[in-house]
Amino acid sequence: MATVHLVQVETANQPPGQAPRRDGDPLAGIEELLPPNIKAAVESLPAGIRDNLEEIRLRRERPLQVRWSGGEGWVAASGGLAAGPDGAYKVTAADLGRTIEALTRSSLYALEEELRSGYITVSGGHRVGLVGEAVVLQGEIRTLKNFAGLNLRLARDIPGCARSLIPYLLEGGRPLHTLILSPPRCGKTTLLRDLIRLLSTGVPELKFSGVNVGVVDERSEIAGCWLGVPQLEVGPRTDVLDRCPKAAGMLMLLRSMGPEVIATDEIGRLEELAALQDVLHAGVTMLASVHAGSLEELQHRPGWGPLLKQGFWQRLVLLGRTLGPGTIEGVFSGDHRTLKRGPWRGEARP
Repeated sequence: MATVHLVQVETANQPPGQAPRRDGDPLAGIEELLPPNIKAAVESLPAGIRDNLEEIRLRRERPLQVRWSGGEGWVAASGGLAAGPDGAYKVTAADLGRTIEALTRSSLYALEEELRSGYITVSGGHRVGLVGEAVVLQGEIRTLKNFAGLNLRLARDIPGCARSLIPYLLEGGRPLHTLILSPPRCGKTTLLRDLIRLLSTGVPELKFSGVNVGVVDERSEIAGCWLGVPQLEVGPRTDVLDRCPKAAGMLMLLRSMGPEVIATDEIGRLEELAALQDVLHAGVTMLASVHAGSLEELQHRPGWGPLLKQGFWQRLVLLGRTLGPGTIEGVFSGDHRTLKRGPWRGEARP
């Protein structure tokens, strides 16, 4: 058995790319990574765009691009939106280099594991995707070098966005095993975070007083922990195991924290599915998400067919973008019966 060493983390030794979250700032955790000229240009965007940004894309020697919940566009050097890519600010190699230095605190080696996945998570739960030249050893990606571009994907903390969904996920005063299916960029992590908050806090009008929730947050996207403390709202009864592999983390929480619900994001590997079954057999409710555009697609994934056929999941929630990110396209029972057909989103009552 491996030896576990307890380490006291000091504030001065904060992880690369991490900083305390500032409430009310949609760019908190991201803007300090940007070179001053790009930061100023992004901050000058119209408030309706800036406050709803989803992505900031820096491609070396190519125009600066942003995406928000209602569209996408190009950012002019003087600020605001350009009419097209030709009028946008062209990101330089120096811009990209400064951003990567800020992201890694000049230590790519310290983030080698994250680079293998192609992205790094920073405080606030924001994800920074990277592309460049892959360094491959014996058929496996070891790291990236000669970076060509970054995609800064902004996490959104939207308390209440799951309020209209939670009645379908409770029965007899208990949470039900729930799986959220979602294609990329449909708000699954934001929805998952709010479900965790509601399960932890309680919903008095539904006569649900709240339960202890354990969260395995492998990429720090759910709770956005900084030095172990959640920077995003996950509720008063929630314990977060930060930067821990999901398969090991689920079993650790099961043995150590006595959770009534275990939640995690983006289940997919076979070892994660095996740990998932241990949790499901232990009398603990499971709340998880998976990348999938439909039930049919998920059924054909390795390891998922038996889990779906055996009825482990009591609720299946399908997300999409019909009404924008966070659209609930449908809620289904474990035997795939439609309980509520969408689309709907946010606080709207279904």
